[in-house]
Amino acid sequence: MTLTPQQVELCRRQFPALARRVGDRPAVFFDGPAGTQVPNRVIDAIGDYLRTNNANHGGAFVTSRVSDSLLDSAHQAVADLLGADDADCVAFGPNMTSLTFAFSRSLARTWRGGDEVVVTRLDHDANVTPWVMAAHDAGAEVRFASIRRDDCTLDLDDLRRNITARTRLVAIGGASNSTGGLNPVQQIVEWAHEAGAEVFLDAVHLAPHARIDVQRLGCDFLACSVYKFFGPHVGVLWGRRERLEALPAYKLRPASDALPSKWMTGTQNHECIAGTLAAIDYLADLGRTLAGSPQLNRREALDSAYRHIRQYEIELSVRLLAGLANLNRVKVWGITDPARLDERVPTVSITHSRRKPRELAEYLDERGIFVWHGNYYALQLTETLGLEPEGMVRIGLVHYNTPEEIDRLLSALAELE
Repeated sequence: MTLTPQQVELCRRQFPALARRVGDRPAVFFDGPAGTQVPNRVIDAIGDYLRTNNANHGGAFVTSRVSDSLLDSAHQAVADLLGADDADCVAFGPNMTSLTFAFSRSLARTWRGGDEVVVTRLDHDANVTPWVMAAHDAGAEVRFASIRRDDCTLDLDDLRRNITARTRLVAIGGASNSTGGLNPVQQIVEWAHEAGAEVFLDAVHLAPHARIDVQRLGCDFLACSVYKFFGPHVGVLWGRRERLEALPAYKLRPASDALPSKWMTGTQNHECIAGTLAAIDYLADLGRTLAGSPQLNRREALDSAYRHIRQYEIELSVRLLAGLANLNRVKVWGITDPARLDERVPTVSITHSRRKPRELAEYLDERGIFVWHGNYYALQLTETLGLEPEGMVRIGLVHYNTPEEIDRLLSALAELE
């Protein structure tokens, strides 16, 4: 199962930003890991909410009731996206970073001196520093799991050694936002649970590329950001009901102690939560179209969408990595073995022997190709690899990208050989 060129074009037509031109050529958006573009339906949903149902939560009047119903639908849509069985265990917030900082303070209140927290040198700093600071406040110790420098993946032997009977939390990512490597989440969860520890999963970079199922993965908590999977700037936190109910929340006294309100401080970004619902339904409708089955329920449709997206993105990865391998001055950081593409998503970071990352990004921008440079907040990784302060150049593909765009990139890089 994959996407045909015609199906990709149908997707692209739904994203107005993709019509942008730089000079006489279409812009190439390889900046998805920092935030994907959004389809028209997301833009329309945000505008429609503000035009017709803009009201605060819990009122006894019609627009508040309609707004609350829409918000309930958005909670259910996220539960479907995450494979969760309880929509009340989904909380919204500004972004993954803000939600993780707030949640870390609550979880740290259950830790004591002598407890341990495990983080990794692969993760985005939003899944590192909040836990380091929370552990410090609680008097707990932090252990860092190392990486394998040859392919920029987690050193799983080192990670397992760091999980002990004193471990209270293991914080890991689903996929590296820097080098694209996928982590064996289920295996790590098993190790953590055997030691009596909980697992917090950063699924920000996983969500655009792979089907998430918290029941299958077994994690205890998960966070992601909607603007990384074709939606607006909203964050999502999920946790197991018994833990969300038991943990102390930093909240105002009048605010409800019931889920999900307990974990959503203040008035939420209702219009962008409406956009979140639209983004998930975009993926679901894509799945129905690709399966040729309009009757599929949302979860079935998301299964279909991600099966097709995953295969198409592997094909894009093959083309990109093969082309980069032919460029003598380019080094790829991460998995490059064609036999291991099931272990990565189509996010590729490179360095160039003659151009600094920012210079290379500016060179590509002049040719209408948008990429990111720097460390992308995966600071532990770039420090470990000795790439600070310049970092790398990140090429991030999603399903609206095309083989022709990859060829444009490769041609531009070849001109520097």
